[in-house]
This record gives sequence, C-alpha cells and structure tokens, in this order.
Amino acid sequence: MDIDHIARLARIDLTDAEKAQFGAQLDSILDYFERIQQVDVAGIEPTAHAFAVENVWRTGDEPGDTLPVATLRTMAPAERDNQVVVPKVVE
Repeated sequence: MDIDHIARLARIDLTDAEKAQFGAQLDSILDYFERIQQVDVAGIEPTAHAFAVENVWRTGDEPGDTLPVATLRTMAPAERDNQVVVPKVVE
C-alpha cells in the first residue's frame, strides 16, 4: 500500500507513526474486502435495502379518476406545450 501516494492525494502530511498506523488499518480493510469477495452470492438477488421496503397504504388510497387535461390546463397560471409554466425559483 502506498500511503505516501494516498496522503498526497488527500493533501495531508503524515508522520512516520501515522503512516505505519494508517497503513496497517488500510491493509486490514483490504483484507476484509478480499474475504467478502470469496462469499458465494450466486442466486442471491441484488437489493438496495437489507429489509423489504413496501408502501404503506391507508384505506381509501386507491387510484381514482383524474381531471381531464383541458381542465387542468385552465387551472394552471400559464401553460406551454401541454406543460404548466411556473415562475423561476432558482437563480
């Protein structure tokens, strides 16, 4: 592990003691990554969350009829190309 290179990229100065300490920590982190790569994950579906995430619906939260587009366009302050035009809020 090239601690000097990493320190240069991070723009920090390290003492020799810090280099030895951080070098050992980085080596243990990389060893752990190698252990993780050895785990057989064949057949395991990728997930974004550790637990199932589901929408919670209340009674009555069913999709219903919507207003016609023509009605919505008349309610908009301004419209162009079937889109609502609103004032710019971010400079």
